[in-house]
Amino acid sequence: MSSASASRASEAGGAAPRLRLWPQSLFGRLLAASVVAVLLAQAADLVLIAQEREHFVLQSSVREWTRRIAETTLMLEPLGAGERAAAIEQLSAPGGTRPFLPPPPEAAPHPPRGPLDPPRAFMRAPLLSDFEQTLKAQLQAALGAGFGVSVDRTLDASRPVIPLPVPFYEARELAARQGRAQRYDVTVRFPEGGTAVYRIVRVPGGALLPRNLLVNLTVLLAILVIALYAVARNITRPLSALARAADSAGREARPAKLPERGARELRRAARAFNTMQDRLYRYLDSRSRVLAAMSHDLKTPLTRLRLQVESIGDAALQERMVKELTEMEGMVREALALFRGQDDSEPAAPIDVNALLASLAAQFGESGASVSLTGRALAPFTGKARALKRCLTNLVSNAVKFGGGAQLCVEDDGELVVRVRDEGPGIPPAELERVFEPFYRLESSRNRDSGGTGLGLTIARDIAQAHGGTLTLVNRPGGGLEAQLSLPRR
Repeated sequence: MSSASASRASEAGGAAPRLRLWPQSLFGRLLAASVVAVLLAQAADLVLIAQEREHFVLQSSVREWTRRIAETTLMLEPLGAGERAAAIEQLSAPGGTRPFLPPPPEAAPHPPRGPLDPPRAFMRAPLLSDFEQTLKAQLQAALGAGFGVSVDRTLDASRPVIPLPVPFYEARELAARQGRAQRYDVTVRFPEGGTAVYRIVRVPGGALLPRNLLVNLTVLLAILVIALYAVARNITRPLSALARAADSAGREARPAKLPERGARELRRAARAFNTMQDRLYRYLDSRSRVLAAMSHDLKTPLTRLRLQVESIGDAALQERMVKELTEMEGMVREALALFRGQDDSEPAAPIDVNALLASLAAQFGESGASVSLTGRALAPFTGKARALKRCLTNLVSNAVKFGGGAQLCVEDDGELVVRVRDEGPGIPPAELERVFEPFYRLESSRNRDSGGTGLGLTIARDIAQAHGGTLTLVNRPGGGLEAQLSLPRR
């Protein structure tokens, strides 16, 4: 595996945990963040609802138990000691009937609230930890100062007591959590002596949530996720189209305009991109037409000069001038080819890269050049056959011309990589990028005496970039130059 491929594999391996934990696309992140926010909001709602329901049930239960105990106590209070004991025994008997008791006396009216007394609606709700104190305080207030009240945990379950029925809104919780039920004995001492003991059964931890609440929240979450999906897709689809259009710029002769749709900001971005693309292509078309026209018009005077040079009697002078004219004609020919390549309308099609490289090796081998081929492409590559052949021809030609031969190495691991190696003098590191500039030629080994116009590598890189790939040059550690053509498989 090549170093670049290994680096990409390493990056992919390092990014794998992140991909599992968090989406990498904008659409995925928007949707995931929205869903997480909704889930957190739903969880907070459930907690708040559970707390409010817990306080409501506790308050309601305390009020209900206070009312029942106060009514029964006030009914028992006027009876004599014997009658009261018989009534308490009858009330304590399992399944016993309620004895006839006189109605309790009317409670004294509450004193009017002063201007500084807080409204009852704003009084602090009792907490679970305050259950005993709250029940005791409310019973004391309901019965009056003459009665004694104590609330304690049940220590002797067989003790005869007056059981109090469970309020209806706690019956389901008690049936569902019998093992967590807590029992309290409320002891009321009458003013003239004697006591009555009441037993309360309750479930700590609040009331269960309604069964249909989770179903309703699930349906609401599903509706929100669907809505968020539609909104996120509506935002990211134009951005994806913009990315594809930007990626295709420079690869196609004249890519289609980007549709202006979506939110206002997205429409403005698409409109600005289309305007930029129109300006860029108008500039390139104008420059290419001018330079192509100049290069074409140069062919006529060059032809006349060649005819005039052939009539010169001095053979040495004639040879030098013919050489200069030949070089000028080569530059004009390469320039025309470069401008034609920028407006290439050849359609993309599957290319048998193995057959293409084998034909190039055979073609250069027929002219006596040493060209070897190792490695294979695993599948056809979709691209422009003529342009790709020209790119590879320029690279192999340079290797043969300046390095005495070419070694073609093919790698196909996620992307197609063709390496063209030679054993020549190489290129100074500072010049490795400058040689891709049009008409730029080195002054040492790759000079005018060696031939060439300085456009071969420019054309090769343009073709590589038009296919979405890259073309780079590196000096080999053992000597020589390596041209690496990387073409992505899409």
